[in-house]
Amino acid sequence: MTTTLRPTEPLQRAADGTRSRHYQVCVNSRPVGAIHLGTSQAFGDSVAVVHRLRIDEPDRRRGRGTVAALAAEEVARGWGCRRIETSLAAEAEAGLRLTEALGYVLRNRVMAKQPGDTAPALPEGSRARPMTADEYATWQAHESEQYVRTWTERGVPETEARAKARRDHELLLPQGRDTENMLFSVLEHEGEQVGVLWLALREDRAFVFDVEVDAAHRGRGHGRTLMLLAEAQAVAAGRRLIGLNVFAGNTAAERLYESLGYATTRCYYSKTLL
Repeated sequence: MTTTLRPTEPLQRAADGTRSRHYQVCVNSRPVGAIHLGTSQAFGDSVAVVHRLRIDEPDRRRGRGTVAALAAEEVARGWGCRRIETSLAAEAEAGLRLTEALGYVLRNRVMAKQPGDTAPALPEGSRARPMTADEYATWQAHESEQYVRTWTERGVPETEARAKARRDHELLLPQGRDTENMLFSVLEHEGEQVGVLWLALREDRAFVFDVEVDAAHRGRGHGRTLMLLAEAQAVAAGRRLIGLNVFAGNTAAERLYESLGYATTRCYYSKTLL
């Protein structure tokens, strides 16, 4: 029996330059599922994205998904892509197992929690204040370099990583520190700066974009305090959900977030196309 991909539409080109196409997954010309393949908004045409892969229930557990995913990789190679990515909900256990069996590597996770009704208090001696304009300029230069380094360490070429950093900051912070619904805070302990927090307020949730303890003050619980500050700001703003991103391998951060009640909601994977 032969599993193939059959296009159901012409190759699509979006205004941002990304490509995409829907396919039927067929076994001996019989449709058994569907796959949607595209290229990355974040990294451009060199990176393919499996947006969705579905195998109909009667044909599951027969290797159809495996063959369809491998066929999608061949399409991506034909597009000139050097890497392919996908993401799955944390509860999609079968999909997660298949993705890892195909050689995809976990890159990052989104985690979330529902804060309580009352804002948590900061530990004694700790207080938060808004970031000044000068502090923001220093922080932004540092954060951009950190962001680039994070991606290059995960195999993204530096030119692509820098382009992504530039695009993301332009999109998220069009007015810099004064961008609406963006909170930039400095954490002080006993009068000394120990860390910074960037929290975004969305319509239905808050999202932690950056939390960092100054190098000289790490290992003293200030990371937990910054996360309590994020939760307090979310509660004060009336947001009933708070989320964050954590990259694979950042074990200390993962343990901290889990200890504070955060749970994984979505997993992001990447694979190099040889």
